[in-house]
Amino acid sequence: MTLAPVTRSIRRKLMLAMLTTTVVALAVAAVAMMIYDTRTYERSWTQDLTTQAELLARASAPALAFDDPDAARKNLELLRVRPAILAAALYRPNGTLFAEYRSAGSDETPPSPLAGTREYRIDGNRIVISHTIREADDVLGAIVISARYELAQRVSDYLWLLAIVMVAALVAAALTSLALQAAITRPILAVAQIARRVIGQRDFSLRAERTTDDEVGQLVVAFNDMLAEVGRRQDALEASNLSLEREMTERRTAEEALRAADQRKDEFLATLAHELRNPLAPLRNALEILRRSPPREEQAVAAREMMHRQLAQMVRLVDDLLDVSRINVGKLTLRTERVELTAIIRNSIEIVRTLLDAGGHRLELHLPATPIHLDADPTRLAQVFSNVLNNAAKYSPAGTLITLTAAVDGGEAVVSVRDQGLGIAPDMLEAIFGMFTQVDRSLERTTAGLGVGLALARRLVALHGGTIVARS
Repeated sequence: MTLAPVTRSIRRKLMLAMLTTTVVALAVAAVAMMIYDTRTYERSWTQDLTTQAELLARASAPALAFDDPDAARKNLELLRVRPAILAAALYRPNGTLFAEYRSAGSDETPPSPLAGTREYRIDGNRIVISHTIREADDVLGAIVISARYELAQRVSDYLWLLAIVMVAALVAAALTSLALQAAITRPILAVAQIARRVIGQRDFSLRAERTTDDEVGQLVVAFNDMLAEVGRRQDALEASNLSLEREMTERRTAEEALRAADQRKDEFLATLAHELRNPLAPLRNALEILRRSPPREEQAVAAREMMHRQLAQMVRLVDDLLDVSRINVGKLTLRTERVELTAIIRNSIEIVRTLLDAGGHRLELHLPATPIHLDADPTRLAQVFSNVLNNAAKYSPAGTLITLTAAVDGGEAVVSVRDQGLGIAPDMLEAIFGMFTQVDRSLERTTAGLGVGLALARRLVALHGGTIVARS
């Protein structure tokens, strides 16, 4: 079981401490004063009654000596001026009553002599004083006085007075505590408030105001210094975390890029071997046909045409690789001149005419009626359009329509090629312009290519200050 801590305000604690101290101090002082007053009251009252008894003893000695009870009673009647004395009695040496006195309206019995040598006895609210009457060495008798012993009433009055004093002292202590709290607790409460704000807002720029030069002021200074140090360490930690996070992100990005590059390299090598092997087999077959003696004319013609097509495909592959290498090392330069767009488009169509005819594709052109003149490298621009048309022909079903449209939009020439292929996944629309990227990565695909055609087209367009995008 967990016990929740009891939280109290420091104001309440200070007030409670001051009030508790005041109460304890007053209680200790009251007990000491009460003990002192009790003893003082007992001593002073016994001394007073003893003095009174001595005076009466001297006055009554002749009456006892001459056996004159009337004179003795008259002497005792003098006690009427002392209302606190309830009764008094004179006794002969043999212990018989000689004379007595009772206060008005009192039914107090005459007090008896004390046994032995005792001089006084306290019984509750009564005190009895006994004094031996002597004449020279002769004992004439004894006088005994019974009086009120008002210690209980005195204590009661004293307690009431103490209660009044304690209430007044507590009020004064409370007021004093409230006055002192302004100087003591306000800085501490300010530090506590700033601490709560720092915890809630995580703002280590907050500072507590120093208002005193005492220990509390030193506490405020130390607290502010601690906040400054924690703030500096927090900033350093956040900067370190950001740097570490950035480094981790860059490292992950680099690792992913390395893995992707390594994968593309493996795919490129496999594709290159596949694409180079495809034309080599027909070339070898054609050479075998030509080796026959004598070959038939139609076979020789077909073999030469096959060799020409396959050799052209190999040359195209090698040229694309060389162009990409030149662009990567910055050695490919454009030979710009004033050219006409329609002528470049028709030149690129002638480059891929064989592939279009082999697939039975229908090419539909939408060209502007007025000439569009450009400052461009006609060979490289024709290479761009032919690569795009070549890509459309390879990935479109046989006998489908391919549409090429050229127009001017906002001072720029816009050429678009639309085919009826299977489409491209959204996550591959940008990736197809990367080096060695193939949508179909299997070596058994029906279309050929190294995956550099669109990458080369984008880079050549960028060298002309243009852009190329794909939509599906």
